Amino acid sequence: MPVARPESSDARIIAHVDMDCFYVQVEQRKQPSLRGQPTAVVQYNSWKGGALIAVSYEARKCGVKRSMRGDEAKKVCPQIHLVQVPVTRGKADLNIYRSAGSEVVSILSKKGRCERASIDEVYLDLTDAVENMLCNTPPESLESIDEEALKSHVLGLNKDGSDIESGVRQWLIRRDADHRDKLLACGTLIVAELRIQVLKETGFTCSAGIAHNKMLAKLASAMNKPAQQTVIPLSSVKELLGSLPIKKIKQLGGKLGSSIESDLGVNTVGDLLQFSEDKLQERYGGNTGTWLWNIARGISGEEVEGRLLPKSHGSGKTFRGPQALKTIASVEHWLNQLCEDLSDRICSDLDQNKRIAQTLTLHVSAYKSGDLDSYKKFPSKSCPLRYGASKIQDDALILFQAGLREYLGSFRVNTEGSQNKGWAVTSLAVSASKIVAIPSGTCSIAKFFHTQDPSCSSAKQSHEQIMQGSVPLLPLRSESHSVVVPTESQIGLPETEYSITMSSLNQPEENLKTWEDQDSLIQEAHNVLAENKSPSLPSGSRSCLELNQTELKMEHSRTEEAKIGNLVSNLERQQQKRKTSKDMGTSSILRFFKGRNNSSSQTLEHGDTRILPSSATESVSMDNFLGQDSQRREAWKYRNDEIDPSVIDELPPEIQEEIRAWLRPLKRPSVPKHGSSIDHYFSPTKNT
Repeated sequence: MPVARPESSDARIIAHVDMDCFYVQVEQRKQPSLRGQPTAVVQYNSWKGGALIAVSYEARKCGVKRSMRGDEAKKVCPQIHLVQVPVTRGKADLNIYRSAGSEVVSILSKKGRCERASIDEVYLDLTDAVENMLCNTPPESLESIDEEALKSHVLGLNKDGSDIESGVRQWLIRRDADHRDKLLACGTLIVAELRIQVLKETGFTCSAGIAHNKMLAKLASAMNKPAQQTVIPLSSVKELLGSLPIKKIKQLGGKLGSSIESDLGVNTVGDLLQFSEDKLQERYGGNTGTWLWNIARGISGEEVEGRLLPKSHGSGKTFRGPQALKTIASVEHWLNQLCEDLSDRICSDLDQNKRIAQTLTLHVSAYKSGDLDSYKKFPSKSCPLRYGASKIQDDALILFQAGLREYLGSFRVNTEGSQNKGWAVTSLAVSASKIVAIPSGTCSIAKFFHTQDPSCSSAKQSHEQIMQGSVPLLPLRSESHSVVVPTESQIGLPETEYSITMSSLNQPEENLKTWEDQDSLIQEAHNVLAENKSPSLPSGSRSCLELNQTELKMEHSRTEEAKIGNLVSNLERQQQKRKTSKDMGTSSILRFFKGRNNSSSQTLEHGDTRILPSSATESVSMDNFLGQDSQRREAWKYRNDEIDPSVIDELPPEIQEEIRAWLRPLKRPSVPKHGSSIDHYFSPTKNT
């Protein structure tokens, strides 16, 4: 549906650059011997020699048209060279042409805001460039003007048939010209320079239109081809639109254009001038009515979007004549091919441009044999796009089956197997749209389970450990209480003095599966304390040096004894809690988030399997968890759409259910109002 946008009060200079029979030029650059020869690029198939997708101007002079098939083109022009489009997965591979188009865009985008409309056409907003040129080097100050600019076609100029180049030169350097025309003159010089640069760097010719809005610029680029440019001053707009057929305007080539011609009895855009804006709004609605009123006067406020990348990706194939698909199996085969191609393109876009597509759409053309309703279009179907070729293939097949049931008018239609109910598919296409840039800082939910606090090692080191698999991940299901045991580095035991060190405490999780392991740790710690009693006081015969050494040893021994004592106390306290708890249950994954603090990473438990933290000095109670909740809450504010669903699928089933429950919107409870029950009206009145 067209959108009416008000035109800016400031003059704009817009150019539309259209490559000349671009696919042929790409093939001629690959094979220079084809230059100057009648040539056509054909998407080959066995039916009538394939479809022509581009025809050179030499072949057009011989009567070859793009609507022809390859066999027909050879009959019309026997000397024509038919070049086949590269084929991948049974369909045309246009990547070579997309890459060549990107070469052109990279040149044109240097002069202004650039919008890539298709593989071979580009819009340019040159407003800033022409204003700068008009201020610094206006056309009238130039000593010479490039010959390519002098070949420009200025609409409404030289009607008397006088020398064209001389007339264009005078129009470009007029000192008394209107400000808008001066801007157009600067735009004419800039576009001519760009076209020359494209030819030198790529070998491609192009045509261009220069005007004050996108609609007029596109019309102008098609008026004089190939390798020429056309300018439309404001004074010539009425003349141009007065004889322009309705369906030549973008968005009026289909049903809306046919409706306007039949309902209003008009044939040209200029004929719309006889209708008021209110009349057009009354018949076609406020928005479309205003848009039509503007179009009749050459007004269009559509902006040139600063977009060098495509708005969507698509992959499709037609099946004409006997090639029409008539079974689910054949449709599935081609859907798989198209979806693989689409998956490659969106993954490449993600890697190169950091963009992600959000919507998958299936477009189908089909007919029903012997059915009067066969004109009914096969409905397009869409769903959220999931990355991965197999996922896209599965979703596309589901969309086709849903569309087929709707197309045939029965939800009881069997869409499995090879049964056919008189339908045939003539084209299939899948597209990925709603492509957006990935927000900076967006990451997988897996990062949340490995994020370390500032007191721990760096995030980079943690990420490397995760990628290498050195940090084990357990299901995020834990008991209500966990054991917190200090590490060797925290206790500070000399490796040569205490044989237990903390290797016993840092042993793998499978070695700490029972609480009897903790009993053995407590007993071993008691033994260490018994063996490291404070030595007797030194005798008076010892030297001062011996006294000092002995005092240092005593001090060290007391320190280590105190640390081991704390260890034993912590273990005994945790063991006592274990014995007094009958059924501690299974806590939520929320406990994992609540249990993180600034000095330690919390222990996770699953059944009797535990992970001991890397740093802790004392056990952390549930009160500490809850007390820190308010401090940590702000660190976990993430939108639902920032969470990668594929990561959730990799979690244990019980955790998947819990996380998906968080992501589902809460339903407001339906609470009946007081006295709203039917019993209220039949209950006896209470006597007070």
